[in-house]
Amino acid sequence: MQSRRKAVFVDSNAVLKLKFQKLHSMVVNNVNAADIIDFLFQEGVLGPQDTRTLQLQKNDPQQQCRDLLMLLHTSDNPQTFVHLYRAIKNEPHLQWLIDRIDEYSDQSVINAHQLQQLCISNKGGKY
Repeated sequence: MQSRRKAVFVDSNAVLKLKFQKLHSMVVNNVNAADIIDFLFQEGVLGPQDTRTLQLQKNDPQQQCRDLLMLLHTSDNPQTFVHLYRAIKNEPHLQWLIDRIDEYSDQSVINAHQLQQLCISNKGGKY
């Protein structure tokens, strides 16, 4: 049960957002956004207009992925990067990327992790 709590915590949107920002080039160079866009539309992360605009860029997959990531970084959806993570995880050939995302850590990610932990403990009534 403890490992489940850790997975939920590590998969928080704020931490994932930072990880995707730090691994931006790797994601752009290796993820086919066309495979991800439909999933994100289905989950309500992308609206119909954004989905259509992104789909029209199919001739330049890297630019399509770059534009998708930029759009996601400005999203108001509180689970945007959790859904992006799930979408990538659904692609078996990208398991290596999921491993890199899971393992990635630098000071900004550690700080976000600590801030998230503080917020979680405060929600437990310890103000």
